[in-house]
Amino acid sequence: MPQKIIIDTDPGQDDAVAILLALASPELEVLGIVAVAGNVPLALTQVNARKVVELSGCDVPVFAGCDRPLSRDLVTAEHVHGKTGLDGIALPEPSLPLQPLHGVDFIIDTLRAEAAGTVTLVPIGPLTNIAEAFRRAPDIIGRVQQIVLMGGAYFEVGNITPAAEFNIYVDPEAAAEVFAAGVPLVVMPLDVTHKALTDRAWVEAMRALPGRCGPAVAGWTDFFERFDTAKYGSLGAPLHDPCTIAWLLQPDLFQGRDINVEIETEGRWTTGMTVADWWRVSGRAPNALFLKDVDRDALFALLLDRIARLP
Repeated sequence: MPQKIIIDTDPGQDDAVAILLALASPELEVLGIVAVAGNVPLALTQVNARKVVELSGCDVPVFAGCDRPLSRDLVTAEHVHGKTGLDGIALPEPSLPLQPLHGVDFIIDTLRAEAAGTVTLVPIGPLTNIAEAFRRAPDIIGRVQQIVLMGGAYFEVGNITPAAEFNIYVDPEAAAEVFAAGVPLVVMPLDVTHKALTDRAWVEAMRALPGRCGPAVAGWTDFFERFDTAKYGSLGAPLHDPCTIAWLLQPDLFQGRDINVEIETEGRWTTGMTVADWWRVSGRAPNALFLKDVDRDALFALLLDRIARLP
């Protein structure tokens, strides 16, 4: 039976690739996609999510969730993803409708309707929607199979501040609540995703795929590579969010540790930091599988193989 998942996202080019990977993989059943404000405001992320689903040729409902963090002003990342969040290729306005139900209510209703322990949440943006769902309906917390998220950093430190990774920084209070909720967590930090770097051969192989999805991925990559290569001096750009889906498909591609991870919400310089007890010196009980390494070549082979199956 396919693994049932809900993707919570703020597309974002790498979010879009993650969505395509999930929709191309028969091992996964995407019950719905919930947009959240993050890389760009909600008005754009919900449109972008619908564009990506329509591009894939699949029929998956898209919902709009929270338009701002729990208690902070929204921070966005147009400097990375462009003014639309999906700069790099022009996609038509989607005909796929936005579902009328609020995304948080969709998460709650779905977790109540499905058998306990059968639905995995895959947040690849700020954790606002997940925290809000847990606040509104604490009964669903014990029904979640696991949360596989992209966020945080330890060895790689921050990418939006010296200490904080973007997804956690945008809504650290939400992240703190989710990390404390007791749900099994799998965390894809920058320590992994900065090893998942694109290269020209892979981008051109994507561009050469028949159909529309491969060339779209190549176009998105062409756009966001320019920021990361300038910032880090690398030859390619990290594909952060697809690592979550890849872990669901082939967890043996990744290595990490079960450790304690706390979220800093009050630091003068460190707000949004994931305080990852990698060396297990705190004495605090582990609450997350915190990943550190990835087989980069196998990951990109998986991406190419799966996206080649889409139209």
